[in-house]
Amino acid sequence: MESQLKPDAYFHQPSEAVRFWVLVDQQWIGASIARAVLHYSYCAHSNTDEPMDTYRSHAPEIEAAVRRRWEAGSSEPIMLREHDLRPSSR
Repeated sequence: MESQLKPDAYFHQPSEAVRFWVLVDQQWIGASIARAVLHYSYCAHSNTDEPMDTYRSHAPEIEAAVRRRWEAGSSEPIMLREHDLRPSSR
């Protein structure tokens, strides 16, 4: 995806994950974060959280985690896990 327009994030029901793209070095890198990771990382005390709302509320931090993984040598698509989200940045 070389377009400068950011592709829309969406919830992929079969995988129970939000799929999204992050611009790194002028290219869009595909990534995903599971509903469970979003829930336990950001809404553990709630039972009414929506994955897309949670993703949007924390997108800068989530995108920073994708960039860290990419810079560490991960290949696309990057699947974020709980340990990728630094507690010190929340």
